[in-house]
This record gives sequence, structure tokens and C-alpha cells, in this order.
Amino acid sequence: MLPAWAVMPRSSRIYYLSLEFYMGRTLQNTMVNLALQNACDEATYQLGLDMEELQEIEEDAGLGNGGLGRLAACFLDSMATLGLAAYGYGIRYEFGIFNQKICGGWQLEEADDWLRYGNPWEKARPEYMIPVHFYGRIQHDHDGVKWVDTQVVLALPYDTPVPGYRNNTVNTMRLWSARAPNEFNLKDFNVGGYIQAVLDRNLAENISRVLYPNDNFFEGKELRLKQEYFVVAATLQDIIRRFKSSKFGSRDPVRTSFDAFPDKVAIQLNDTHPSLTIPELMRVLVDIEKLDWDKAASSGSTWPTSASWAPTRSTAWPGSTPRSSRPPCKYPAPRRRVNSPEICLLGFLGQQKEIHFATEDTCPWINMAHVDIVGSHVVNGVARIHSKIYYYKWRHSLLLLLFKDFYEFEPHKFQNKTNGITPRRWLVLCNPGLAEIIAERIGEDYISDLDQLKKLLAFVEDEGFIRDIAKVKQENKLKFSAYLEKEYKVKINPNSLFDIQVKRIHEYKRQLLNCLHIITFYNRIKKEPNKHFVPRTIMIGGKAAPGYHMAKMIIKLITSIGDIVNNDPVIGDRLKVIFLENYRVSLAEKVVPAADLSEQISTAGTEASGTGNMKFMLNGALTIGTMDGANVEMAEEAGEENFFIFGMRVEDVDELDRKGYCAKDYYDHIPELKQAIDQMSSGFFSPKQPDLFKDIVNMLMYHDRFKVFADYEAYIKCQEKVSALYKNTKEWTKKVIKNIATSGKFSSDRTIAQYAREIWGVEPTRQKIPAPDDPRE
Repeated sequence: MLPAWAVMPRSSRIYYLSLEFYMGRTLQNTMVNLALQNACDEATYQLGLDMEELQEIEEDAGLGNGGLGRLAACFLDSMATLGLAAYGYGIRYEFGIFNQKICGGWQLEEADDWLRYGNPWEKARPEYMIPVHFYGRIQHDHDGVKWVDTQVVLALPYDTPVPGYRNNTVNTMRLWSARAPNEFNLKDFNVGGYIQAVLDRNLAENISRVLYPNDNFFEGKELRLKQEYFVVAATLQDIIRRFKSSKFGSRDPVRTSFDAFPDKVAIQLNDTHPSLTIPELMRVLVDIEKLDWDKAASSGSTWPTSASWAPTRSTAWPGSTPRSSRPPCKYPAPRRRVNSPEICLLGFLGQQKEIHFATEDTCPWINMAHVDIVGSHVVNGVARIHSKIYYYKWRHSLLLLLFKDFYEFEPHKFQNKTNGITPRRWLVLCNPGLAEIIAERIGEDYISDLDQLKKLLAFVEDEGFIRDIAKVKQENKLKFSAYLEKEYKVKINPNSLFDIQVKRIHEYKRQLLNCLHIITFYNRIKKEPNKHFVPRTIMIGGKAAPGYHMAKMIIKLITSIGDIVNNDPVIGDRLKVIFLENYRVSLAEKVVPAADLSEQISTAGTEASGTGNMKFMLNGALTIGTMDGANVEMAEEAGEENFFIFGMRVEDVDELDRKGYCAKDYYDHIPELKQAIDQMSSGFFSPKQPDLFKDIVNMLMYHDRFKVFADYEAYIKCQEKVSALYKNTKEWTKKVIKNIATSGKFSSDRTIAQYAREIWGVEPTRQKIPAPDDPRE
């Protein structure tokens, strides 16, 4: 049961801290939310301009790697749409996620200089510039603790408006840019140190220079730690400034009491990256605001932060619990204090349990997950299966019990909030044809209340609606086919099944399983060239972290398979393979509406939630997937009969771990699998370099943590079911309608409403604020 403070109504301001905000383009999204799209289309037409061409000119704001940053962007949209007083805080990276170029089948990275022409959506706010301190030393005197001899970096805020959907509410995303202070060291200058002084300024400003291109593993690097502390320290100063200046009934000119702080401030952490918020807030309250330790820790019987475990966390498998390296010397952040410096004693079941925050071994580190849990009043997972794995499960042979001790001690802390997507961008903006035919049947209110899509279940047998849905999908496929032919010079059959897997390239997402299906399908056509096969265009897209060798090899394998398949005259247009270069938000807006089949095939128990799966479902693609992440709840909503579910469940994976996974057993007993692997290892897909894919083959045969072979046979059989159903357009479309109609749960509006009521203690509202020019009573 939650304590009283956690359920009492509050008038909190919500502060959402994230190291990533993958916003994409802003122009069209703003027009949709302000209901200006038709007027702008007409105005540009009158000027002889094409609105679509103008939209293509805008750069993607790619300040995120994938799901985590895109989730943050959806949440900002929903918080504004639900009338919540919310602020997003992050870093204004000068260079966002790299641009991916494919040269000779290999990924090359190019800098994403997205600000080279400026950003018309942001406004610099130098009047709110804040100093952030690094390094230095702690000095104790009669006035308390002081942090002295620090290096100062200035945090310059840039504000971007975030409009809600047709409710005249506009929230703010504030991104911090690092600036060096103006003071030069005159002594250095006088002895010729001027150049070095200028170079030192660049070192300070490097903090906000570039986004780390990896969202799956904690980067234990000093620059990353500096980025995390930079955004946390600047944001907390801004939060406290705003709290003090908003008196909330206080008669003081500036609020000095922090008694109301927990009721007026709700801080949400997006994953472990902003975990330093917790010790930094304690430092500010104790050292600067002069609260005693217990008062600061309780802040009126509550701690004002809640840590949200965001998608695709590597902590879903062993050996990757988020942690921060703690250099023994020159630590860039200030002092820390726990009741005992290295451990927290939890008392339950008549016992004392030690929960370690830090180690003092040869490579000291701090467990950021444990810091989050102890320092937060709520910790939540992002899909039901994800939460269960985190809180309860023994994982793999290492017997790594993630958070069980914490859960047994404080079960009220642990919640689940299944992720969601904003229907404004991921339906109205990217798929206007589908949005329009839905509105013709059930009205437009579903756009801000996606549960209303359930009304479409009444039209599952409606011949006219079935025809309309199929027609919109075909129009989207024709449009995307033209794009593909222009960009990739490959002739696309728009009547083929568009089979799409787009996400970060990673072993756990199992693009290799998809590759094995492509090779098997290719071999079947070659074996029986006169047999009728349902034609497929298989598209795989995503970026590999620059230092991730295996992910880059997977991209090379996909492109090499495509070179063989696409140029084989026996295959013709029955199978095409395309690697979608530089996958990003603006490309997703083209891909998602055209998809027939969505590939969500990660090993059960490894995907935290996923949000791409939700986008495809909402836009009328059927899902082939494992029971992993949010797939589980999506299948529950739509009915498993309207999904293509295959493969091991979480408990099957655990059982296989106990027995021991031997890939060679599958290789020896499944002839088509053996043939595919032999082709990869013999150089069939790389005739000029026969050994090119030996690392992939070796990994699959002897070091595969994600058990690709174990699910191969079930996957191939499930793909046969996909092809069989696709032949029957009417039955396929009925399942499409059922998926669309039951996707309402996966709106980020629902997710944020749950956060608001169950964590932040505020009530969302869909009430429209009167516009400035509206007549007032």
C-alpha cells in the first residue's frame, strides 16, 4: 500500500530529466497540434511552394539514439496535451546521433551538424545561465561544508516550445549548452599562455558537443559522467530557483522553506543516466540551503524523485547492471554521503541485508541502479514483463537477483507503466489517409483519446471499411516504393509483402534471425523456381554503435545478402532485400505507414518494452514476434490469434539456460539452417572474401547469448503462416482492423496519465485553455 503522501492530490510542477530527446522534425508536428495544417498548405500553395518539399528541408533534431530518446519526445507531447505543467530538461548537443552512410555495404559515420543553419524553434535564455562546478576539493569550516577550487562551466539554456494537441497549452523543453566563463588567467596570458587559455575554453564546451552514440550500455567515461552531472546540476538549480520564486501562498518575497518542496516538485528520471540527481539534490539541500541531513532526506516525509526504467536497458541480462566508474582521484562531481558510505542496510523479515552502492576493488564503481532505488519514492518498469524480470526474476546461471531485496523491503516503491507513443506524430502526421478514414467512422476525438479506437471493432466485417483500409495501405506502399526506387535504384513490387525490421542493430534484437529467414526463403525459391511464392520486400534498418564490431558485421551481412538476392534473375521480384540507410525519425514516418509486417523478434526477456512495435500496430501492420517486452500486452489486447507469436517464452529461455544451450545441436538437426550457415561461412554471400562472416558464424555457433538457433524453426514456420494469410487480402485486413482498434492502450497519453495520478500526484485534464483572442465572459 502506498503511503499517504504518495496518493494525496498535489499541484506539482513536473520536471522530466533525460540525457536524450529524439524529437525529429518540428514543423509538421506543430501544425498538427495547432490545427494549422490545412491553412499552411493553402498558404504555401498560393505562394507557389510545396509544403512537403519545405518539410523535407528541416533537419531532424536527433538528440537521441533510439527508443529512450523517442519515448522522452512522446512524453513531452502527451504532458502538454494533458494540460500538465511539465518541463523537459536535457542537453543541447551540437552534434546529435551520427548520420549513417553505407559504403560498400559497410556503415560509415558522419557528424550530424544539425545546427549548421541554426534552429528556428529554439530561443536562447542567457538571463537564466547557471554555473556548474567540477573537480575542486571539500573544505570544512564553522559555516559548514564548502566546495572550493572548482572548475566552472556555464550552462546556457535554450527553450523549445512543446504545444499540446488543440488545447492552447504550450510547455517547454529546456536544453543546456556548455559555455566557458569569460575570465582568462592573466598570469598565464602575460607569460604567453593565451592560446592555452582559449583551448581550455573548448574543453569546457566539449561537454555539450556530442551525443554518446549508444543507448544500451552505460559509458563509464569521464566525459559522459560530466555530461550527466552537467545536466543534473544545472537543472536542479533551475528547479530550486523556480520553486523559490513561485510562492504558492507564502508571504515571503522569496520562498525559503522547503516544507512544500515534495508537494510542488515532481522530478522524473528517464533511466539511470540522470541518477546523479539524487545525491546532487541532497548536496544542494544540505550544503547550500543548510537543511539538516534527515530533513533534506525526508523533505516532509517524501523524496521528490522517481526513477523510471526506460526501454532497452541492458540490465535485462546479466553483467550489465548500470554503474558509474568512480575514479579514485580527481572525481569531477562533488562529495557524496550515504548513511554508511558504501552500503545501505535494509531491515526486513527479521534480518539485515547489505545493499552495496560502491566497491573498493581494483576498478571501483558505483551501482547507479541501487542509488536510484534508495533515493526515489517510486521506481517503475516500462512493460509488465519488464517489471517482473527486474523485480522478481533470478536471471541466468549467474543467479543475479536484480532488485528482489529492495522489493521485499519496500514493495510500494515498485510500479509498472507500460510505454506508449503519441498518436499525433505516429498516426495523424505520418499516416493522414488512415487517420481520415478512421475519423469518418468514429469522429476525431480519438486523436486525444485513443481508447476510442475500440469503436472500430464494429466495422471489422464492414466491406466498405475493409476496402478503405486496404486502399490506404496500398497507397502508402506505392508512395514508399517510389521513394525506395529513387534512393536505392531497386525496382520494388508494391504488391509484395512489406516485411520491415527497423531498430538499433544489436545482437539481442536478432536481426540475424531475420537474415536466416531471408537466406532460407531465397534457397527455397532457387530450389523450386516454378513454385508460387508470396513475394516479399524485406527491409532492415538501424544504426550500429560505432565501436560495436558485431553490429557492424550484421549490417555488412544484410547488404551482402541483398547484393546476391536482388541481382539473381531466378528470384526476380519475388524477394528483394533493402538495408534502409540512416534510419531516423523522419524516415520512420515514411516506413511505418507502408509496413505490412512488423518484426519484433528479440529473445524473450531482453527487450524492456519497445515502442516501434506500437507504431506499426497503430498504422495497420501485423506483428511477428516473441513474447517479449510490450509484445505480450499488445497480443493480449488484440488477441493472440491476430498476432504471429512464435518461439520461447521467458521461462523457456531460463530452462534452456539451466540445461545449457548448444547451437550445434540445432545446426546438425535442421537441414535448412545448416545450409544457411554453411553459405555464410563458405563465402556464398561474400565471394571476394570467403572468410568475411566467420566472426558471425563463430558467434552463432559458440557464443550466442541470445539463442538465435533455438527459435529458428518456429520462426520459419510462423513466416509460412504469414505468407498463407497474406494471400487472403480480406482476412488479412480484418486482422489489421482488429490491431488498430485495440492499440488504444499504447498511447503515451495513457502512460502519462498513469504517471500523473500514481506517481506525481496531479490530475491530467483535457480542458482547452481559452486562446488570447477568444471572447471572455
